[in-house]
Amino acid sequence: MKSSSMKSSVVKRSIVIAGHKTSISLEDAFWKGLKIAAVRGQTLSDMVAAIDRDRQDGNLSSAIRLFVLDHYRNRDTTSAAGETAAAPAQAPASIA
Repeated sequence: MKSSSMKSSVVKRSIVIAGHKTSISLEDAFWKGLKIAAVRGQTLSDMVAAIDRDRQDGNLSSAIRLFVLDHYRNRDTTSAAGETAAAPAQAPASIA
């Protein structure tokens, strides 16, 4: 049984990339994740055009999901590494 917090409907939206209008179907969480563009100082259209240009396989919607997932994974990994470097682990005082 699925909980309501896990439910995410796919939303289809239109976007212009490289001068052409196209439709992209993404779950709401991934649409929200595309705020990455603003953080990078890019327009959404420019960032999606770059994702489209650089994708290896699959459709554009899948490439966007992988891009967003990769961005947040790398951010979390970098944050965790920074915290570890700032506060090194202490060895136990004694081992019994």
